[in-house]
Amino acid sequence: MGSRSPSLGAPLDSSDSVLERNLLEDKAARSGERSLKFHEPNGVLDQVSSPVRREVVSRSSLAMKPFENDEVDLEDGKLEKDREKTIRSNRIVKLHNQALLSGLAYCISSCSMILVNKFVLSSYDFNAGISLMLYQNFVSVVIVSILSLSGIISTEPLTWKLIKVWLPVNVIFVGMLITSMFSLKYINVAMVTVLKNVTNVITAVGEMYLFKKHHDSRVWAALFLMIISAISGGITDISFHAIGYTWQIINCFLTASYSLTLRRVMDTAKQVTKSGSLNEFSMVLLNNTLSLPLGLLLIFVFNEVDYLSRTPLLRLPVFWMVMTLSGFLGLAISFTSMWFLHQTGATTYSLVGSLNKIPLSIAGILLFKVPTSLENSASILFGLVAGVFFARAKMRDRSQS
Repeated sequence: MGSRSPSLGAPLDSSDSVLERNLLEDKAARSGERSLKFHEPNGVLDQVSSPVRREVVSRSSLAMKPFENDEVDLEDGKLEKDREKTIRSNRIVKLHNQALLSGLAYCISSCSMILVNKFVLSSYDFNAGISLMLYQNFVSVVIVSILSLSGIISTEPLTWKLIKVWLPVNVIFVGMLITSMFSLKYINVAMVTVLKNVTNVITAVGEMYLFKKHHDSRVWAALFLMIISAISGGITDISFHAIGYTWQIINCFLTASYSLTLRRVMDTAKQVTKSGSLNEFSMVLLNNTLSLPLGLLLIFVFNEVDYLSRTPLLRLPVFWMVMTLSGFLGLAISFTSMWFLHQTGATTYSLVGSLNKIPLSIAGILLFKVPTSLENSASILFGLVAGVFFARAKMRDRSQS
């Protein structure tokens, strides 16, 4: 991830290195070697073939040491400063490149995931959102397991104690994914991004009551703007769909519940792991693995089996490619978000996430030819700007605390 600067060794022409070479010469002389290759400080190769010449060279180098060191120290000081400046500049360039690359990867993967899901559910008219979620999670489990077995990443082993602790969080996680699929089928991408702002309001209220956390006035002002934009966006939405809006409101409550519950369960889950920690890869594997049996159960409950047996989409190789791509993108969001967070920080991560909704909304309107009005577009833009203000307010609130 981060670039490592090469360690700077001692100067080549220091007194210690000269003394070390002299000791090596004396040792070679006592052992009766015929010749020895000796590098002078100026880089000239000298053949010393007799003990007398070695002794002369040794003494002359020791005699010249007080005079040489003054020049060498000055030169080495300049060289070392120049070398440190070069290393620092290279490190800064590499860090900027890493942050930019990770940010682009995160933005592209998160936008692509939502657009591909919308394409599968709406353009293909695929009426099995739970099955799509199940397949995506299965792809994630396979990829993470392969990476873990090959030693590229490290994951915690799934024990019964860990599963029991994590199961309540996983139920909310599955509900969050399914309701997101259902709402995305009926609502356009731009309105989904605006309505998701309601999650921030619910989370802020939950933090205040559950964790006794007090927010700054700027945070509450931004949250109020989010509510106004969501209401005005829904009123002016030409393609308004009551079922889709209902699923999205449920999704906001489940998403907020997931983030709030995760904070409580994380500490308990770490205590039952073998290493005493739970990294991002372990959580991805744990969530997706536990979602498989629950997803299979819900497929039968919502009677998606009958639909899957009749739909001709499952006989199209292109459709399977698109679904597999959505599975890769879902996992890519986890990897790129962790990479981006490692390269920058929580404040930059949250701000970029809010700004990322703007091109996503525009792309959703253009790609899927969503009918919109000037009032609805203004409400969407107002909601997106409110999201940016919320991220900035949270940054200030975090820095003050």
